[in-house]
Amino acid sequence: MSTVHEILCKLSLEGDHSTPPSAYGSVKAYTNFDAERDALNIETAIKTKGVDEVTIVNILTNRSNAQRQDIAFAYQRRTKKELASALKSALSGHLETVILGLLKTPAQYDASELKASMKGLGTDEDSLIEIICSRTNQELQEINRVYKEMYKTDLEKDIISDTSGDFRKLMVALAKGRRAEDGSVIDYELIDQDARDLYDAGVKRKGTDVPKWISIMTERSVCHLQKGTFAFLSHSGFFSLANSFCVWCRSLRLLLVRWPFYLAMFVE
Repeated sequence: MSTVHEILCKLSLEGDHSTPPSAYGSVKAYTNFDAERDALNIETAIKTKGVDEVTIVNILTNRSNAQRQDIAFAYQRRTKKELASALKSALSGHLETVILGLLKTPAQYDASELKASMKGLGTDEDSLIEIICSRTNQELQEINRVYKEMYKTDLEKDIISDTSGDFRKLMVALAKGRRAEDGSVIDYELIDQDARDLYDAGVKRKGTDVPKWISIMTERSVCHLQKGTFAFLSHSGFFSLANSFCVWCRSLRLLLVRWPFYLAMFVE
């Protein structure tokens, strides 16, 4: 069994529709954590002839992200070298990619994936949708901050320069992270009004009122969209209006309404 496969086997997908995607994962804080000891063991593993990959994997996959940051700090303090650079020199292939990804903070990882999705010719729209549509307001704001820190430019500017049309408008609006937060009270009157507005903006008219679609889909809370709007449309037989808008809305629907199944496609 390959080392990368062993890493993936440690991950589990649990939860329900009410759990934000970013809350998924089975790696919890290690109880008897000692950053200095872990840093020493990783240093020894790197210096071992042939590199002790098993030790590196066992340590980093059994520590929380915050603990991995502490290990990196402890490693740099004792060796005067960055842990990421040391591991990059010691490892290769997919294992290198996975391990270096584990050393990034969630925001750094998302920022690097977003940058990669817009690098070169063409755009990896699926990656944009998966990240931007599934993060909370706070996470998106942190991603925007880190993205500018890492690449000296705004995420919004890169989205604008690398996308076009209605998809660009949708992604720019979502990336701002200004969606209403989930609350304990569901406004069924607003749900009904949104359903009517979407019907009027799509099925009832020739063409689609894109601004209305974008407004509702980027400003309403995830709970509102999951529990109300699209369920109402589905029961009313109005879901054909998704086809009258664009493929990106259908992709967005997967993340807002059925995102656990969306993620399951990649796990399988």
